[in-house]
Amino acid sequence: MKLTADMSTGSAAVEVFKSLLPPEDLFGFAERRNPKRAFIFVSKVLGRYVPVCPLVMRQTYRDLATQLPGDLPGPVLVVGMAETAIGMGAGVHDALNRSDALYLPTTRHPLGADMLTRFTEDHSHATHQLMHLPADPNHRSMLMNAQTLILVDDEATTGKTLHNLAHALHAQGISPQNIICTFLTDWSAGKAAAAVASVFPMADVRSIALASGRYSWTPSNNVAPHALPPDIAEQGSYDLSRVPDWGRQGITQNSRMLHAGVQPGRRTLVLGTSEFVWQPFLLAEDLAQQGETVEFAALGRSPIFKGLMITDLIRCKDNYGLGVPNYLYNVDPAAYDRIILCIETPPDSVDPTLINTLQPEVLSIYA
Repeated sequence: MKLTADMSTGSAAVEVFKSLLPPEDLFGFAERRNPKRAFIFVSKVLGRYVPVCPLVMRQTYRDLATQLPGDLPGPVLVVGMAETAIGMGAGVHDALNRSDALYLPTTRHPLGADMLTRFTEDHSHATHQLMHLPADPNHRSMLMNAQTLILVDDEATTGKTLHNLAHALHAQGISPQNIICTFLTDWSAGKAAAAVASVFPMADVRSIALASGRYSWTPSNNVAPHALPPDIAEQGSYDLSRVPDWGRQGITQNSRMLHAGVQPGRRTLVLGTSEFVWQPFLLAEDLAQQGETVEFAALGRSPIFKGLMITDLIRCKDNYGLGVPNYLYNVDPAAYDRIILCIETPPDSVDPTLINTLQPEVLSIYA
């Protein structure tokens, strides 16, 4: 099966080799404002660019986790890739349900705490990524002695980013026996796993995905490239809540930090912000289980043009004080009775433009 999309700077195509669901139910295409990579695969199950029922998101995590071998040696290190796959990584970690599994995502938000490593995501609009050392000594031991490494990202094309991450982890002395590259969609035709295996030649490296195949991009001629937003990975003018930590310094168990009133039948949209998506997802899931009609989405940095999979676009200032534009896609505020905006920064950090547009209930874990 082959799917294609024409854009102003070229044409994207995907040849699907296998898929657990109809491919058109998993993703679509959109055009990015990025001269290094002008296309993006927009997931319909991720809960980032398209509002998604939290029950669908939870099933996605389970569908991925059930593909993982049940006899993986521990400790297990699960790494979710910022910013798009941080919630997905947390979901896969949660679905593992193992006490010896540590979740430690990459991030573009340094905490001023001990750093594990830095690496680059070369094709991205925001190339700089980093990882913190766990604050808990037991978690540090799990990290450094991990026998299984699960790398989680929403999609793969060339595998270069995972190669860079694998190299950075290897340089810190992390040497797992088993490595599983975990994607919603893997269009690398095996290149992603091979890129990681080149760093860890003695490890058993494999890939799992909901859909896999091969992509191609045919650029147009004489088209001016799009400008990129600021490439920043540093502390902004607003502090981040760090008590309790939801993952940037490593967690083995989840704690629910957000709560809201319930009215069965109410149409509610829960929004995460940047990398703060796992706790908002848990809130959305709770509300849905108690009878509300809930969808989940998130604001983020990724600059995408309106068109193809992107029907609505709201632009605002980021709530971290970095001066980086944030975007919310495919959300019509009139479609909901209530919108809950979840943040890890102080309540006054939200752009007034976003407040005026969405009229949200703002929930902050800032402390």
